[in-house]
Amino acid sequence: MRADLDHLPAKQQRELERVRTTLLTEFEAAIRSGGGGTQSWRRDGRVLKIILFGSYARNDWVDEPDNGYLSDFDLLVIVSHEKLTDIADYWYVAEDKILRDPAVGRTVNIIVHTMAEVNQALTRGEYFWTDILRDGVVLYELPGHPFAEPQPMTAAEARDAAQRHFDSKIKDLDLRIEDAKRHVAIGGEGQHVRKWAAFLLHQATETAYACFLLTHTFYFPRSHNIKFLRSLTEGTDKRMAAAWPREQRADRRRFELLGSGPIDLRRAI
Repeated sequence: MRADLDHLPAKQQRELERVRTTLLTEFEAAIRSGGGGTQSWRRDGRVLKIILFGSYARNDWVDEPDNGYLSDFDLLVIVSHEKLTDIADYWYVAEDKILRDPAVGRTVNIIVHTMAEVNQALTRGEYFWTDILRDGVVLYELPGHPFAEPQPMTAAEARDAAQRHFDSKIKDLDLRIEDAKRHVAIGGEGQHVRKWAAFLLHQATETAYACFLLTHTFYFPRSHNIKFLRSLTEGTDKRMAAAWPREQRADRRRFELLGSGPIDLRRAI
């Protein structure tokens, strides 16, 4: 796995350095002030690796903000204990500071896992993780924590796993779409019903992305952010970009409204 960013412009290199510093600094602050008391997993908590993956690692990123196409930074953070993967307890402040940092000009998505989780997935040959091992760029790492050797799936194993994921998620998706349609149909009865309809459409979109990602990569992040899910999906298959056109402002606005559905509903309750 490479450890340099020479393939990226200087601006993006500076942004990634700033993001890396913020993640490490705020994590150290979180383990000193967060839950867990003096337990060893917290006291000795460490970030083991920070890996850039996705379009900026593959070097197929897009930087066309006027057209609505601006690739995100996707980062894998590997930590020393499963409790440290809790976003609310250990990563929320870092994410918020990065989001508000004027020196970082694009969205930053992080996923947090333990070394054991990643290595177990590699030994199962799961595509999401083997792709990161192939394409990723190391931004930070502590020595002594190697990745496991990937064990490729056979074609039959991959087909069976994909079918299981698809069969499971497509049923959920059908139910969520029907719920959303029902609320859209009665949306004229009040603002609260319309907000429920938007929330259910968001849930249907999230489930659709879960179905796609699990079927194609065998991984789905612990995230409800459909912009992040869209980014992962389009990175897997560029044809999926056609699902949400970006050329017209009205098109971009529709996706923004869909993404705000859960927030609007919580405010209304």
